[in-house]
Amino acid sequence: MAEILPNNGVKPYPDERWNSWQEGDNGKNKWVCVQAVYIDLENNLWVVDPACPNMEHVYESSFKLVKFNLATDKIEAVYRFDGVLSNKSYINDLRVDTQRQVAYLTNSNEGGIAVINLETGTIRQILHHHPSVKRDPSFTLVVDGKEFYKQGQPVHLQSDGIALTSDGEWLYYKPLTDNKLYRIRTEFLRDEALPDEQREAAVDDLGRFAVTDGMIFDKNGNLYLGDYQHYKLVRLTPAHKMEDVVSDERLIWPDSYSISTDDYLYISCSQINKQPDYNEGKSKQTTPYAIYRMKLPDS
Repeated sequence: MAEILPNNGVKPYPDERWNSWQEGDNGKNKWVCVQAVYIDLENNLWVVDPACPNMEHVYESSFKLVKFNLATDKIEAVYRFDGVLSNKSYINDLRVDTQRQVAYLTNSNEGGIAVINLETGTIRQILHHHPSVKRDPSFTLVVDGKEFYKQGQPVHLQSDGIALTSDGEWLYYKPLTDNKLYRIRTEFLRDEALPDEQREAAVDDLGRFAVTDGMIFDKNGNLYLGDYQHYKLVRLTPAHKMEDVVSDERLIWPDSYSISTDDYLYISCSQINKQPDYNEGKSKQTTPYAIYRMKLPDS
């Protein structure tokens, strides 16, 4: 994990030791493979480490969510998933509700949503048997003009993108390798005593929109998604009408997003579709990797 400085310099975060993991090391207090970072409304940095190299299996139960105080760069809490998620899981993306002290994470290898009560430390995986966290088997994913394969096999990944409305009342989520979108009121996720069947009945199937990785809400209730099939960014209005925002050949698998206080949208592009595993062993990646920003369009 790196911090990019104002002069474009880069330094390991929080220090070199955390970034020094190698096979055989204890990974509990080192980064094994950082997947996502998220800054909440109270200026805390949350780091998701699925500790699952190559998305194969979790390394020695090292999966964790780490909270940093950005004012001090000190760790304030570590949440671990031993006994809750299996060693085949891949915790992927994250949203934090600071008002209600709840974190939500997606499990993209198996399908499921992990809910953390940040006050008690209780972690539950829910909806993991529900179709909304599984890819649609009837959908064929086509990227760059061909079905998306990894090492000769179609790629199938489960719940990945996740977004929380600004009032914390709705969680939106979707599988990575189809164009379905779902939502659920967070009250059904936070209620630890609620029977699974009632929670599952509360899921809204919103229909088909774009194949996206990450997604994010702005303060006006627009949901931004990166359409990695078509190298563009789209948004859903509060009425769930999809609109094109920008198309650009540089948007090579737009992946993760952040919105600044001055209304800029930051976009990281992971170029997953250009990696050798998805191109018969030939790398089509272009360097340097980039983070782009754009002024949010008017609502």
